[in-house]
Amino acid sequence: MGRLFGTDGVRGVANADLTAELALGLSVAAAHVLAEGSTLDGTRPTAVVGRDPRASGEFLEAAVVAGLASAGVDVLRVGVLPTPAVAYLTGALGADLGVMLSASHNSMPDNGVKFIARGGHKLSDELEDRIESIYQQHRAGEPWERPTGAGVGRVTEYAEGFDRYVAHLVAVLPNRLDGLKVVLDEAHGAASRVSPEAFARAGAEVITIGADPNGLNINDGCGSTHLEPLKAAVVEHGAHFGIAHDGDADRCLAVDSTGEEVDGDQILAVLALAMREAGQLRKDTVVGTVMSNLGFKIAMEREGIQLVQTAVGDRYVLESMKAEGYALGGEQSGHVIVLDHATTGDGTLTGLLLAARVAATGRTLADLAGVMQRLPQLLINVRDVDKSRVATSPEVAAAVAEAEAELGSTGRVLLRKSGTEPLVRVMVEAADIEQARAIAERLADVVKSALG
Repeated sequence: MGRLFGTDGVRGVANADLTAELALGLSVAAAHVLAEGSTLDGTRPTAVVGRDPRASGEFLEAAVVAGLASAGVDVLRVGVLPTPAVAYLTGALGADLGVMLSASHNSMPDNGVKFIARGGHKLSDELEDRIESIYQQHRAGEPWERPTGAGVGRVTEYAEGFDRYVAHLVAVLPNRLDGLKVVLDEAHGAASRVSPEAFARAGAEVITIGADPNGLNINDGCGSTHLEPLKAAVVEHGAHFGIAHDGDADRCLAVDSTGEEVDGDQILAVLALAMREAGQLRKDTVVGTVMSNLGFKIAMEREGIQLVQTAVGDRYVLESMKAEGYALGGEQSGHVIVLDHATTGDGTLTGLLLAARVAATGRTLADLAGVMQRLPQLLINVRDVDKSRVATSPEVAAAVAEAEAELGSTGRVLLRKSGTEPLVRVMVEAADIEQARAIAERLADVVKSALG
């Protein structure tokens, strides 16, 4: 079987790929790896467990809690909260590990188990491999020392987690949001209570949509992957802007007062200038990925801010930030990491900081986001090809070189293999959308013929 851990935990169709048995077994293995050494000072290991509102999260949470407690770990159940809330509480409460049950922006039938290390940090590949190895050993019948009697873990409801996290979010803001009218689309997800409460406490007038989760409607035609309802609501209510989250609220996309989208690159640009002005943008650097829009890179160069680009995935952005001491990074998809206040992408925090900038400057979001001009970007997924040869094919290399020569400094080409599917992604940016489309389609044809 392939590696269980993907780019962000273990995901699959709940009760088909991701079963209660798998969740329980992984939790036992995670307890052995992530709680190592926690009993040396005589204290019991502790885990924070949260979930998004998916119906399957109810039985998966029970399985995770059972696995942890059976391994001698005390469990604090925080209920339905965003992924960044579970990460924050894991660090703030000094827990040995955290577990979040969510499939993020995926549709309702999916779910996932995401483990969080001490301090609220994402796991390294090495830690994931160790957890998977122990899980496979136990699955094959290798015995493990099971605590009994007073040695088993205890389970406690930690209802204070909601208020503690919201208070943390509001305390981070440099100024209040009084006078702002904001529409929040919660994707019927994990931030349906948190985000409106945080914005309201900070002084904003809040209108919510997609904030009535029933376990079945998460990400269903709403949230950061479906911005149309938010665009309509912002215009209808005459709001200053709108904020959209995904199911576990680690993403934030925005809509300005006219209903125009403000993507992750534009949000990063606005926050980068705000943080530099406040002396918080360490090394005058922001971290993005190779998929960051060329317009973002041009804008940062013009403003005297360095852009460091990583592989696609917020985990790689975070690794770069931690290694070099950078304060701000993120992705076009809306994963924004403000490392002084969060250990992972935090959609509510990002939205609050964006709102604080609007309130502090008195400028519209459209005006602030205008610091960068998005170049037209076209992406084509070329399926059923040998993606392993995309970097070595002479035909593909020649076609890319020809396209780059045609674009010159006004655009760029990026070909990369998918990490999860048998396909190659062809991305072209150009000053003109028709030029981008023509070049992308030409390259896709070459990839198909050369690698198919």
